[in-house]
Amino acid sequence: MSYFVVVSKALWDNGAACGRTYKLRCLSGKNRPCINKIISVKVVDLCKPSPCPSTMLLSTDAFAAISRYPKAKINILYDQ
Repeated sequence: MSYFVVVSKALWDNGAACGRTYKLRCLSGKNRPCINKIISVKVVDLCKPSPCPSTMLLSTDAFAAISRYPKAKINILYDQ
């Protein structure tokens, strides 16, 4: 399965981030939402300033792959 994210201006790098792949996993969150899984995600766009809630905004499928709860606020660890 292909997973996608949009990224904040800090990661966007004037468009150079488009197409980059990151490995990420859920680290923590309220009520232990994390699924012990590492996924690869592809950057497809810049996250709009409002409402870009974080460094990365994951697609629904990507989020479901690493969190048990669809509306959880989670902390992630990512690496290129």
